[in-house]
Amino acid sequence: MSVNYDYYRTFYFVAKSRSFSRAAEIMLSSQPNVTRAMNNLEQELGCRLFVRSNRGITLTPEGEKLFAHVSVAYEQLQAGETELANNKSLQSGTVSIAANETALHGILLPKLRQLHKNYPGFRIRIANYATPQAILALKYGLLELAVVTTPTGVRKPLREVPLKPFQEILIGGPEFSFLKGETLCLKDLQSYPLICLGADTKTFEFYDRFFWEHGLALHLDMETATTDQVLPLVKSGLGLGFLPETLAAEALERKEVFQIHLKESIPERNICLVKDTLRPLSIAAKELEKLLRQP
Repeated sequence: MSVNYDYYRTFYFVAKSRSFSRAAEIMLSSQPNVTRAMNNLEQELGCRLFVRSNRGITLTPEGEKLFAHVSVAYEQLQAGETELANNKSLQSGTVSIAANETALHGILLPKLRQLHKNYPGFRIRIANYATPQAILALKYGLLELAVVTTPTGVRKPLREVPLKPFQEILIGGPEFSFLKGETLCLKDLQSYPLICLGADTKTFEFYDRFFWEHGLALHLDMETATTDQVLPLVKSGLGLGFLPETLAAEALERKEVFQIHLKESIPERNICLVKDTLRPLSIAAKELEKLLRQP
């Protein structure tokens, strides 16, 4: 059975106001049009919805049952229209993003602070994913944007936009203080325990290629799931580790760790924005993208 949506809209206002004339006023219509619509609805549904009297109208048991459903549906539609209107006016909105630690601390935090300041009604959902997981979630439409680090390995329809370069360094803790002031070769690192992200991460892929380009194999003594796990392990004397310079800065200043210089230059990496070019962004996500692209 297919019933004209306008009939249900009219029914909602008649049942809500318990009056044909008041419903007509609310809808900027006429009482005969409202009456005609309700007669048609009763005919199509095959039951009476109203009991009419000099005191006005009351709902029949069938009318009460129908109103219980129609009121929920109509009010949900109104809420949806309000939400879309608010989104359009930048009063509210939601953006779902993924970010790893390097991206979060390297660029995303100040941009989110600015977004919240500009649009306090926006809601932000952040998933702490490594780059491969972030890209996968983006492919399946679980996220709108990913702010991650290279290499990303993305393919169309995903698009990578470089945002900010960063440099990684090799650090050691007090147990390896005899290496202070030394300049090591990559080959020398085979004599020391090495800490790095695990084999399922793009960081491991980056360093595996870096070692391979110098004729060496990357062997790890300890694998971590996230970048922020490297620093405490190094501080605890469990090995040497590669870490973005910005994430190591505070510990370096406090002399909890120290930098170990290498003869081979670690290639520069980038924090980048990744999005699906086939999926339209929400207004909130568009505003965040605009902020991220600003210098």
